[in-house]
Amino acid sequence: MRKMLLAALSRVLQGPAATAAAAGRTASRVMVASRNYTDFANEATFEIKKCDLHRLEEGPSTTAVLTREEGLHYYKTMQTIRRMELKSDQLYKQKIIRGFCHLYDGQEACCVGLEVAIKPTDHVITAYRVHGFAYARGVPVRTILAELTGRKGGCAKGKGGSMHMYTKNFYGGNGIVGAQVPLGAGIALACKYFGKNEVCLTLYGDGAANQGQIFETYNMAALWKLPCVFICENNRYGMGTSVERAAASTDYYKRGDFIPGLRVDGMDVLSVREATKFATEYCRAGKGPILMELQTYRYHGHSMSDPGISYRTREEIQEVRSKSDPITLLKDRMINNNLASIEELKEIDVGSSTDISACCPQAAPQAPLGLVAHLGAL
Repeated sequence: MRKMLLAALSRVLQGPAATAAAAGRTASRVMVASRNYTDFANEATFEIKKCDLHRLEEGPSTTAVLTREEGLHYYKTMQTIRRMELKSDQLYKQKIIRGFCHLYDGQEACCVGLEVAIKPTDHVITAYRVHGFAYARGVPVRTILAELTGRKGGCAKGKGGSMHMYTKNFYGGNGIVGAQVPLGAGIALACKYFGKNEVCLTLYGDGAANQGQIFETYNMAALWKLPCVFICENNRYGMGTSVERAAASTDYYKRGDFIPGLRVDGMDVLSVREATKFATEYCRAGKGPILMELQTYRYHGHSMSDPGISYRTREEIQEVRSKSDPITLLKDRMINNNLASIEELKEIDVGSSTDISACCPQAAPQAPLGLVAHLGAL
């Protein structure tokens, strides 16, 4: 009772806007509750895009089973990452986030599909577009936003920022283009050395794919049969250069030459999940490394300093949003196959937005004008 009274008092003090928002959330919950959960299907089977293969006789399954529980988890995770990145964009423009900042919206199916297909004891290392991976690996939104804004509550105590985030079995967040790939092979070597049947997912972008150190790493990983899944997130542009202008061959999944590879629809969380299961099983069987190319797309520019429309058109971005958005694709599948209702997913959307807003740091207080003038004189 005391909590209810305090909540009511809080809404009164915050004014009519907060009261209306609370009423809207309550109404939404009533709409969801009006439909019994026994009305939903427990699971559904979907056809997914066949992977292109290199040096493999068989690839991942072309069908995927999705349970209702899994679907809701994937949807909430991707939606949270999307909202977090949009909030980061807002905070950057308000100068609350400073320095480098690379956003992940559009590519959510990659990090979520990868994470749900591996074990918590497996290892992940990636480049500097890292926020989504940090969240998928278990770093809370509040901790990520604290890191982005240079606060000690961040996962690197505010000293890493956008590009350097870490948690258990997650090794960042690396700012040097391609440099994380040899490190990933080293982690895979440790996995083999200790004999724990673990794997390392080693990610890099299409812009890093032409680096010499990557090919050296392929060679060592193949020689030593390391349990390493090399993953190229091909979002079609390395900074502002399209893959067609940067690479003589854009078949990144074949770049390992002697290493088997597969090209995956990186905008479909189920395709990524099934391909990752296949790849990790290949590594755990002692067959050595394997290469995956995830065909995906980023909605923002390369970083916050890049408007993202000087080398591609607004129409191109909108076409991808309308036809291939990973969150919309999962949402449509769930609704059309009675795994969830529109109202239920809308409630998740509202909850994700509210939770992120609650975690959002405010601008640091400004020093008094007289003190600023005094420091300037010094």
